[in-house]
Amino acid sequence: MDNLPEACIAHILSFTSPPEVCRLSCVSSSFLSAAVSDALWNSFIPSDCLSLLSPPPSFPSKKHLFLSLSHQSHVIMNDGLKSFWLDKFSGAECFMLSSKNLSIVWGSTPEYWWWPSVPESRFQEVAELLDVCWLEIRGRINTRMLSPSTLYTAYLVFKLTANAKGFKNKPVEVSVGIAGNDNDAQRQIVFLDPQEAQGENLNGQYPNERADGWLEIGRLLQRRNR
Repeated sequence: MDNLPEACIAHILSFTSPPEVCRLSCVSSSFLSAAVSDALWNSFIPSDCLSLLSPPPSFPSKKHLFLSLSHQSHVIMNDGLKSFWLDKFSGAECFMLSSKNLSIVWGSTPEYWWWPSVPESRFQEVAELLDVCWLEIRGRINTRMLSPSTLYTAYLVFKLTANAKGFKNKPVEVSVGIAGNDNDAQRQIVFLDPQEAQGENLNGQYPNERADGWLEIGRLLQRRNR
């Protein structure tokens, strides 16, 4: 294959994944040259990606742009209501909604919720639950923003304060679906306390701790072709 033009090798590599490209770059000097080409890395960057970035970033190559968006940073967008990055394995577009972009029952009632700034959050404010008898949080995102033919997981990302109470052995229903079609929503019972804090073995999904110290609990959603 060393006799093939660089553009041809780059086109072949575009049918793999970014991690595989990095491994295949060790095969030969021809593969290495193709593996760093802008044409190849442009194929891993969604066509609407740059339109989400304001102002458009300046990088020496498309590979540097991909690595920045997938490994090093996230981009705050929509006046601080969302963040955006690329999945490092597939290049799929990923989004996180801030607390301010969620619909929280009684979220504007100071007796039940308050909105502090915490240094470990990527957003300016987070929602902290004080006391409530009904916990209901809804998030919505336009599916046109998501990458086609991609299996997505919707996560609730949160932390438990030192004096958190009321979640032990309390099942919580989570669901993911298309707005206006509640009958087809995928529902599941979860627990917001980590499993070791429950004190007994209950059926359900428990949160996992992320590398940044936050907890997350997720539900799969299949995104169809546009």
